[in-house]
Amino acid sequence: QVQLVESGGGLVQAGGSLRLSCAASGGTISSYVMGWFRQAPGKEREFVAAIGWSAGYSYYADSVKGRFTISRDNARNTVYLEMNSLKAADTAVYYCAVKRGGVDGISLLRVYDHWGQGTQVTVSS
Repeated sequence: QVQLVESGGGLVQAGGSLRLSCAASGGTISSYVMGWFRQAPGKEREFVAAIGWSAGYSYYADSVKGRFTISRDNARNTVYLEMNSLKAADTAVYYCAVKRGGVDGISLLRVYDHWGQGTQVTVSS
């Protein structure tokens, strides 16, 4: 069973940048779709970005499009989320997840099979 560990979160000022990493163990992620989600206090977990197994396909939530970039390094069994121009509204716990199969339903929480424990991102205004 694939296990995921997120890192790279922290406190940053509005307009700043962070790079999150999600390292996988217990299996290779090369054949999985990888996704990032986030959950702010008092809100439901929401989709942020996802990337296909070949990295040739990526998809973003409208709220982060143009500011966030998802990428993957299958050799390192790691997926990244580069976050720029951060806003206070980006404050949340960020989770990565893996999905078997294709990119159908890529933004839906229920299609993902395994989740990490999350990393806190706090953006001060």
